[in-house]
Amino acid sequence: MQQFENAREAALALRPDDPIYCFRPQVLKADARQFMGMFPGRTAYAVKTNGEQIVLKALVEAGVGAFDVASPGEFAAVRAVSPDAEMLYMHPVKAQSDIKLALEKYGIRVISLDHEDEITKLTRVVRALDIDPGAITVFVRIQTKGSAAYELSKKFGAGPANAVELAERLNRTGYKVGLCFHVGSQIEDPDTYERALASADWVRNRVSFDIAGLDVGGGFPAEYGHDPNRKQIEMPSLGQIMSRLSGDLKEYQFDQMPLVAEPGRVIVARCLSLIVRVLLRKGKRLYINDGIWASLSDSWTGKITLPARFIPDPAIRSRNGEEKNIMPFKVCGATCDSVDILSRPFWLPETVDTGDWIEIGHIGAYSLSLRTRFNGFYPDTFVEVTTPFDEGDAPQGFASLETMAD
Repeated sequence: MQQFENAREAALALRPDDPIYCFRPQVLKADARQFMGMFPGRTAYAVKTNGEQIVLKALVEAGVGAFDVASPGEFAAVRAVSPDAEMLYMHPVKAQSDIKLALEKYGIRVISLDHEDEITKLTRVVRALDIDPGAITVFVRIQTKGSAAYELSKKFGAGPANAVELAERLNRTGYKVGLCFHVGSQIEDPDTYERALASADWVRNRVSFDIAGLDVGGGFPAEYGHDPNRKQIEMPSLGQIMSRLSGDLKEYQFDQMPLVAEPGRVIVARCLSLIVRVLLRKGKRLYINDGIWASLSDSWTGKITLPARFIPDPAIRSRNGEEKNIMPFKVCGATCDSVDILSRPFWLPETVDTGDWIEIGHIGAYSLSLRTRFNGFYPDTFVEVTTPFDEGDAPQGFASLETMAD
């Protein structure tokens, strides 16, 4: 992998017509270690956030020893970088064949569920493989509601009363039983975990046995950009969230049992940025060589504000306007469909033109996981960059919530 000091140096040296990912392994390792140092339990990185081999390898090097996995593909990805990393199979709904693969081939012994039919599937496999149920910890996922950019309780989770019934059945069968929840992705309210812990406490107080542990899921927010023309949303810092969470865990007396967290976005967001090229400027529209079907789905949904930095092409000798004048541009992606338009404009210098580059920061979470091969476009070129995105020149532009007219 070629190495550069920053994205500007990479763009000017390579003059790419295809998107390029700028990977910052030291930023990734630092963010992983920061989280592990703050959380009072075990950290299981959520592979779905970014399962690239270079990312998983760097996390193992940073000391991450457990991974939240959801599919055979993720089992294999983790095992490819670490022969002994622990995997927690925390997808609540699974194919029976995948359960068998997890238990038999990969030795997974931690699993989650939220329905009695999942207990039936799991127990059928456990008995067929002649595994002692007491060697397996099953986390019952509780349905919770919080305030997050992406709500994750609409699809998974048992109601508290049902969670008690599931836990009792699992205990009678001989499993170790824990409780888990997931408050959503990119939480916006520091009280979110307290409400989920209250539900977990309600369930714990109604079962006839001691639970084996608590998994608080993910939701820990990453820091992104903001629109300079709008009031910035006051997002809680990781330190504030961890301080509040630690206090709540003690208040509900969960701090004396094994704890697990499944961070994703907060660990991996800052380690990648993306260099895109302006294929065409058409008035106040910019057509770039990436889009919603590739790396920028977070911006399409309107939930995340991605910071952007202008990289002018020095080959363009004549420009209209002043670079200090910042204006909003509607951004269109590379594919030939009309849906491929970002929901938020980029604020950039009015001098931006066809052939210039833009560095889009903090795209390490989900951008690579959600990219498709639609229309034959699939960005997959990486360079290593040593300077963190936040330490470069201040970004001129931000993905904005403002609605723009054509």
